[in-house]
Amino acid sequence: MTLTTAYLILFGAIVCEIIGTSALHASEQFTRLGPSLIVAVFYSCAIVGLAYTFKVIPMGIAYAIWSGLGIVLISTVGWTVFGQKLDAPAVIGLAMIVGGVVVVNLFSDSVSGH
Repeated sequence: MTLTTAYLILFGAIVCEIIGTSALHASEQFTRLGPSLIVAVFYSCAIVGLAYTFKVIPMGIAYAIWSGLGIVLISTVGWTVFGQKLDAPAVIGLAMIVGGVVVVNLFSDSVSGH
């Protein structure tokens, strides 16, 4: 597997995690069958995708990217889709997470291919 392929799979895993988390909110504590099934399917796909990236991207780096971007993206979904508020400290903190992911990917020798 190439580094590019690993990153594409990782991005797909992140998208699956965002869909699963959005469905988790919509499942109303697993009281609604449809969203609950979506949670199970998409979280499973997210974990399998994340695991495949470990063939090329070190576990800690892949997980940092997966969780960091997942936090930022699900916060954006919460704000845009579910009307949840993000105040200035939240936005600053989310920007710092994005900055951390960028630093790891651009400057760390830990990522394969550098």
